[in-house]
Amino acid sequence: MAAPSPLAQTGPGIDTLLSAPFPTELVASPVGGRFAWVASTRGVQNLWVAEPPGYAARAVTTYANDDGQWLSQPAWTADGTALVFTRGEGPNRQGESPNPAQLPDGTEQAMLAVRLDGSPARRLGPGNSGAPAPRGTLVAWVNRGQIFTADVGAADPKPARLVAARGSASSLRWSPDGSQLAFVSNRGTHSFIGVVSMATRELRYLDASLDRDSNPAWSPDGTRIAFIREFAAPRAAMFAPRRTADEPWAIRLVAVKDGAARQVWRGDTGYGSALQGIVAQNQILWGSGDRLVFPWEKAGWLHLYSVSAAGGPATRLTPGDFEVEYATLTPDRTRVLYHSNQDDIDRRHVWMARVDGSGAPVAVTKGTGIEWGAVMADTGTATAFFRADAKTPPHVAMQTGEMPARTMEGTLPAGFPVADLVEPEPVMVTATDGMLVHAQLFLPKNLRAGERRPALIFSHGGSRRQMLLGWHYLYYYRNAYAMNQWLASRGYIVLSVNYRSGIGYGLEFREAINYGATGGSEFQDIMGAGLYLKSRADVDPARIGLWGGSYGGYLTAMGLSRASNLFAAGVDFHGVHDWNQGIRTFRPDYNTLEEAEFARKAFESSPLASVDTWRSPVLLIHGDDDRNVSFVESVNLITALRRRGVEVEQLVFPDEVHDFLRHANWVRAYEATADFFDRKLGAR
Repeated sequence: MAAPSPLAQTGPGIDTLLSAPFPTELVASPVGGRFAWVASTRGVQNLWVAEPPGYAARAVTTYANDDGQWLSQPAWTADGTALVFTRGEGPNRQGESPNPAQLPDGTEQAMLAVRLDGSPARRLGPGNSGAPAPRGTLVAWVNRGQIFTADVGAADPKPARLVAARGSASSLRWSPDGSQLAFVSNRGTHSFIGVVSMATRELRYLDASLDRDSNPAWSPDGTRIAFIREFAAPRAAMFAPRRTADEPWAIRLVAVKDGAARQVWRGDTGYGSALQGIVAQNQILWGSGDRLVFPWEKAGWLHLYSVSAAGGPATRLTPGDFEVEYATLTPDRTRVLYHSNQDDIDRRHVWMARVDGSGAPVAVTKGTGIEWGAVMADTGTATAFFRADAKTPPHVAMQTGEMPARTMEGTLPAGFPVADLVEPEPVMVTATDGMLVHAQLFLPKNLRAGERRPALIFSHGGSRRQMLLGWHYLYYYRNAYAMNQWLASRGYIVLSVNYRSGIGYGLEFREAINYGATGGSEFQDIMGAGLYLKSRADVDPARIGLWGGSYGGYLTAMGLSRASNLFAAGVDFHGVHDWNQGIRTFRPDYNTLEEAEFARKAFESSPLASVDTWRSPVLLIHGDDDRNVSFVESVNLITALRRRGVEVEQLVFPDEVHDFLRHANWVRAYEATADFFDRKLGAR
């Protein structure tokens, strides 16, 4: 057995590093000044609220098991005294919801409602995407593409289908008075904006066309709907750069009463002609002064703009070389709250800008922390957001006026090892084709001068992701950041690489030439990272490994198949190994015979194309109910490796999905990863 890594017997365990609650989906109540969010603690999901004046956080649900049944999509009722939420994951094409805990009665995705008075949550019916009406106690949601409603104020809410409609409904949007419900009806090749009258159940489709309409936004007076139109065009290739569109996308406006429609704004040709969205409830936010706020990449960076509903030129609200990632309006609609990496490229901070473009954006948060997902209370006096830094995991914080932000919940369990963690260092790595890419370097605390350590490269998934200089805002990457810290505590030098085709560095970096299925150009970034580590005086060049999940699993397999002379071992979490299989998972109609030239290039850009030169040992980890990367990807790879005598280990989670739903499975997978690297790279 190989010798353990230098610190294998000291420091925190991975279960401890993953023990802090992970909060997400922060929402402000329409009245009452309350905030709510979902928190996961060692896989146990519950809904939390904080109320004025003290804003002490408390759980309003009482789930107690790590059963993989996640809570999501919390939304307040109109009176601010109850919340609706989704529990469980959606079914696959066979109608099966994930059941990673193998619960004997199976699982479902269902809508529930819970009051703040301590009464237990009540099930409304199967489905997701709950949308409470702005008046009264009616709630609408979607189940298998159809819209259902129920009265959460009733003693026994009875779900009923609102209308029988073709297509698959999504993006439910109530009119301000609650008399009508707008939605998107997806028809595959095209989509419509539908509106249902609640009094008559009359269904109309507004400004129907051959194109793809989405993101309906009601005017504050309820007379008009603005929406996005993407024009009919051949389907873009997946995992291939798309810098422009055949026809620029547009914003249209329709009068609900008579259906009269017109174009308000249209993007220019070139950069920004292809729609790139942000994290928001809607890509159009209807602000004060009858101005529409929306994201646009005209300048090569994803920014917020606004345009008058009457038409005219767009005004950029967020100038500079940075990316806006999230946006929401303040309660009075005069300003937009957003987070971005302005002035701090590998972090996130909260900013505020006026929707009319007057004045410069104002920083709400700043410093060496990371802040995101801000919402403002209906009173306008308090702003809540998520916060983290290099050593403190994500938690909910609140800021009132000029007062310093304070934590609204005690996130850190007793004994959480803040002092044992390291501050990752920002570094620039030169890819083998000369491109500069950002990375974060984790150095072990006990690294001594003249000592050479084993080193690991971490590749994130996505690929539309960016690892930060601290704890991440997404659960999957919160876990990955904890793992990189744990590996550093065990004596490894870890380099987390933000390879091309990721976000945060502009359109050209994200839509990198020849990336993914069109050439795998991001592999040159991983090779450059390996050569960078090899050149360091504190790295043993014979003990450099790779690890990553999903797209990061793809790049791990690329490194092992193309450069086993540089990369001595790897751990591949549910990676893509043949792009033609990977694309088919998302596009079942993908036909390699009809797209023969693209399919040829896609295979050449895959690890299986160079499997003959794979020599290094690998650990494959996969859940067999993965809906993002087919389980067959790992089956095909292990078959090919066995035929060539490559050393392969495996860890399979029955009934687990792509982003593991159970905390216990994350712990087990990470412990297996550390054990594998200790055995393959830990010995001198």
